[in-house]
Amino acid sequence: MQLKMEIKQNYNPEEIEDKWYSIWESRGYFKPRPDADKIPFSIVIPPPNVTGSLHMGHALNATLQDILARWKRMCGYKVLWVPGTDHAGIATQNVVERELAKDGLNRYELGRDAFIEKIWKWKAEYGGRIIHQLKKLGASCDWSRERFTLDEGLSRAVREIFVRLFEEGLIYRENRLINWCPRCHTALSDLEVEYEDLDGVLYYIKYPVAGTDAHITVATTRPETMLGDTAVAVNPEDERYSRLIGKLLELPLTARKIPVIADAAVDSAFGTGAVKVTPAHDFNDEAMGKRHNLDFISVITEDGRMSIEAGEKYRGLDRYACRKKIIEELKDQGLLEAEKKHNHAVGHCYRCKTVIEPLITIQWYVKIESLAARAIKAVEDGDTRLIPQSWDNNYYAWMRDIKDWCISRQIWWGHRIPVWYCPDCKSADGRSQADMIEHIFFKSVSLLGKTIDGGTYSFLRSQGISHEDIVRNSRIIRVAKDVTPLCSRSEVETCQACGSRSVIRDPDVLDTWFSSSLWPFSTLGWPDVTEDLNAFYPTSVLVTGFDILFFWVARMLMMGLKCMDRVPFSDVYIHALVRDAKGQKMSKSKGNVIDPLVMTGKYGADAFRFSLAAFAAQGRDVRFSEERLEGYRHFINKLWNAAKFIIKYEADWKTKDPYSYGEELDIASKWILSRLAVTIDEVNKNLGNYRFNDAAGSIYHFIWHEFCDWYLEIEKPVLYQDNSEEKSAVVACLFHVLEQSLKLLHPFIPFVTEDIWHNVFAGDEKEVSLMNEAFPVDLPVFPDAERQMGILLNAVTAIRSIKGELNIAPSLEITADIRTFSDEVKDVIQNNVPSIKKLTRCREINAGPDIRRVEGSAVAVYEGMEVYIPLSGLLDVGSEVKRLQKELDKTDEALSFLNKKLLNEDFLRNAPKNVLEKDKARHDDLLAKRAKLEENLKLLKTI
Repeated sequence: MQLKMEIKQNYNPEEIEDKWYSIWESRGYFKPRPDADKIPFSIVIPPPNVTGSLHMGHALNATLQDILARWKRMCGYKVLWVPGTDHAGIATQNVVERELAKDGLNRYELGRDAFIEKIWKWKAEYGGRIIHQLKKLGASCDWSRERFTLDEGLSRAVREIFVRLFEEGLIYRENRLINWCPRCHTALSDLEVEYEDLDGVLYYIKYPVAGTDAHITVATTRPETMLGDTAVAVNPEDERYSRLIGKLLELPLTARKIPVIADAAVDSAFGTGAVKVTPAHDFNDEAMGKRHNLDFISVITEDGRMSIEAGEKYRGLDRYACRKKIIEELKDQGLLEAEKKHNHAVGHCYRCKTVIEPLITIQWYVKIESLAARAIKAVEDGDTRLIPQSWDNNYYAWMRDIKDWCISRQIWWGHRIPVWYCPDCKSADGRSQADMIEHIFFKSVSLLGKTIDGGTYSFLRSQGISHEDIVRNSRIIRVAKDVTPLCSRSEVETCQACGSRSVIRDPDVLDTWFSSSLWPFSTLGWPDVTEDLNAFYPTSVLVTGFDILFFWVARMLMMGLKCMDRVPFSDVYIHALVRDAKGQKMSKSKGNVIDPLVMTGKYGADAFRFSLAAFAAQGRDVRFSEERLEGYRHFINKLWNAAKFIIKYEADWKTKDPYSYGEELDIASKWILSRLAVTIDEVNKNLGNYRFNDAAGSIYHFIWHEFCDWYLEIEKPVLYQDNSEEKSAVVACLFHVLEQSLKLLHPFIPFVTEDIWHNVFAGDEKEVSLMNEAFPVDLPVFPDAERQMGILLNAVTAIRSIKGELNIAPSLEITADIRTFSDEVKDVIQNNVPSIKKLTRCREINAGPDIRRVEGSAVAVYEGMEVYIPLSGLLDVGSEVKRLQKELDKTDEALSFLNKKLLNEDFLRNAPKNVLEKDKARHDDLLAKRAKLEENLKLLKTI
């Protein structure tokens, strides 16, 4: 078959990757096939932040999705992989604010509209970086359907679901304690707070009992919050304090008195058994404050400074400066009893890493209980599977303890809440709403000799400031809970109740995860009923990291069931974290961050992708090793060189169907065809079960070891013959196995497989692609050939292992005597003596049931045979004994060191699990090695 085959001498990924990606994309190969009868398969990409650059987590996630998409395409499915990016509210706003700071500006000086315009310009310039990087990796997304969580369609979807939930009473405003970031000036959900163990100080402070010389000592890590204390609590069963319950204490550094209260939540064994209660700045204290009807006194402001409620001398101080001042004053007054080092978990903003502050603010919430109940049931009933299943319990535990979702954020970049307020209306209890809306200006306004920083809407209007100027100049707008919200799908310009045009829009934006929770169906056109929505929802699988299981996956389940009445995806494959080769989490501070772009530049995208797939074992973190990546680059070189070798026999290739040769096929050819069939079955099964590493391992083993190391070497004598039917059969097998292997490998390493396939099999049909070829399935197996070839390979392996263990030079020709224990073993070996000789460099092979071991022969025992290698005259026995003895001594030394570690109770108790397992495995390997060395020494000493 003449196809003008040509493969370059060396594989160079730079030469082929951009070329093929451009061809695939320009020809529309990433779009779903139009065939109406094809089964749909859909994935939505977890949208990376528009601020982002490709990191190892993105690379793993995108690679696994692309493997599934390419595999399903080749299996004949109508595949849609929807790409897109997330507007990433806080992260993007922070990036642009840092850019402004370089010019000495801040967002308040620009104003809201100008600042948002600045972010859109930044997105237009830099927002496509990660998309370009995903393309470099080979991601076969349908880029014509690329979405952005702030695009027009998704914005309409967000507004629609907000209004629906509001109208059903599932969205509400509430004044309660939340996590607050003083740097980002916004509320954070519990999931957006990252806890870090820090060394702090536990301060023991004396609270005098009013009218006596007695005192109660309380311990706190945050003494600045004591200015907002409204009680000290003790356990009612604690006899130390029972006589003080109901008494008043003098709150240090203030003129206030606070009561001693009894509450069973107090742990008598912790600290002094008495705790200060600051309901406005601690979540546990908030609950206690509500139980005992205590006052809530906010002493810290939204910018992390002390409020007027903290007292005039502390007002305006940074919270940490205030802490220092309070400690000094407590010492001066003899009220600081002790300071002790204390390690404790401190919450930080997940974006800017600032220590969060619990503050009472008014926020928007989603009533979550009913939504969560359906999402729990969906997983329980198997409508959505979490893979690995071990994540089920984590999911249930979190969902059954879920709190209402705080969805408002006090930033400017994001989906603005579709709610307006009318200052000209009255509240439900008859009060003027103009008195309940407070405005803080960007900068002071001079008016009639007065400097005005802000105030209530009614006050500002009374000063002659127009409605438009109030709204335009407002840095912060605080709307009291009792003000009636006007929620609308469209812009509100006129109050529906009173007709006033002086409406004020809610200043907050929605949590980024709110819009992301609609991603599986909003990207397909919802709330409209579109062809895509009908064809591809619910999606087939979501591939994601465990770190956003609750941030995102659970919320998509809740919203999908609410909006579509169906789960958003059938399967959720949860991959693990990518760590360094030592199992450590990657971080800039450790200097162990691996840049995917550096790896792809150095080794090529295919080798990088194959490495990620090969590492991706279910339920185990990925330990990424550049050394193994280099090994997979060698694997691709091996494939390239095998293809170069095979096309040399193009002239002898007469048919694409090697099975047509029937009995002309020799045992090795039947064996390789059978092994190909088994490998195809394994790859399909493993990909179907999301066992990416097992699928990669199967194809790697088949190509490297079975096809290249065994089959090609065994058949070289046949290939070197002149034209013969036997040679034609072998050549047909070579080309068939190569093409099927390229198809198997294409989802993993698309660039090199496309290049080889196109240059070998496409011929003059240039408008074709491997990615549109059918994925291999259901090829014939030859069990007899596999069994017989197993005998031949055992014989070769036995001879090679003896030569290797005894350091016999590979080039030295030897004699092998093989005692067989069945007629089949005898026949296979005797019929394949030329192949065994070639593969083992034996000058003579004797095989049969009557073979006996010659004295001084090395022995290897395999199923159905014993292999003897007479050693006399083959090696310098004295030198070899010395070498083996030296190796034995080194092994004993290593074993002694490991024994000391593994017998050390402290090591066993404190060592990380992976280190312990590695040492135990090493210990077992050394014991096996020692046994083999002793056996070989004993043998040599008999010669």
